Amino acid sequence: MENKTSDYYYDLPSELIAQEPIEKRDESRLMVLNRVSQSIENRKFSDILEYLEAGDVLVLNDSRVIPARMHGHRRGKDESIEVLIAEPLSDSTWNTLVKPGKKMKLGTEIVLSDTLKGEVVGINPDGSRRIKFEFEGDLFDQVEKIGEMPTPPYITKKLEERERYQTVYAKEKGSVAAPTAGLHFTDELLKKIETKGVSIQKICLHVGMGTFVPVKEEDFTKHKMHSEFYSISEEVARNINKAKEEGRRIISVGTTTTRTLESAGRTGKLLSGSGKTDIFIYPGFKFNIVDSLITNFHLPESTLLMLVSAFYNREEILKAYEVAKSENYRFFSFGDSMLIL
Repeated sequence: MENKTSDYYYDLPSELIAQEPIEKRDESRLMVLNRVSQSIENRKFSDILEYLEAGDVLVLNDSRVIPARMHGHRRGKDESIEVLIAEPLSDSTWNTLVKPGKKMKLGTEIVLSDTLKGEVVGINPDGSRRIKFEFEGDLFDQVEKIGEMPTPPYITKKLEERERYQTVYAKEKGSVAAPTAGLHFTDELLKKIETKGVSIQKICLHVGMGTFVPVKEEDFTKHKMHSEFYSISEEVARNINKAKEEGRRIISVGTTTTRTLESAGRTGKLLSGSGKTDIFIYPGFKFNIVDSLITNFHLPESTLLMLVSAFYNREEILKAYEVAKSENYRFFSFGDSMLIL
């Protein structure tokens, strides 16, 4: 069988999983892969300036992570429950991940704070719950007061500062996980990039609960991606299309940005607008918009590792991961970065 999930397995010592961000964002390490020369360079992230040229377009995802993990209790019960809001269905109803799931039956009423309550109004086939919330004012304001950042399960250390799980340019509230490739940029580095003549463009994709779902099928083409909301302004689409026509490079920051650009650019021309995408990019995919990719080191057998392999190839990516292990790179969300040219 060609499309085997197990072909994307690699062994990773747990001490290489970054448990916290490093002090200065752009002092993380940067592995530079050149697809033409097949070379690997070990640099630091601030050196990315050397690889960018005037006329390049750097595309960022400006989605902002909401502190989506909340604790409360079922009405009339003492035991604690956890609710992670993951995808809005309306202003007040969300798809959520809940613990303990078995106790959260249809009609269960929950209390998260004096001003935020809810009721389970539906159970989805994947076990997630639809919860209709009752709140005063703005739901995001309520969540900001009581929620915790939904850092991935492999990060066991408590996050000291919420802002360290946000990019410096995060703006549009809605993600349940950070678009992590962007965590390495500082305001100062972005200014230097613009001064060099690089155009910085921003799209938005809200990272949803699909980011927590592992690939369970051995034939990964049977894996069902969750859909996620994205938006691209007319101005950004126009700027990117103009750059493509002029043969200038489009450098995508992260897998979320890449999925957005390739979803809306299937014809080779980027379309503006908003919608939902469940695009699953794996080897064999033809990239129409993205010319270079900045990304972190991803989990074994993950859809993100498959996307990166589609952009280069599986063998070279796994070879680069072995180099990263031998060089003690830091892996996953708070880890180091890779630039694929």
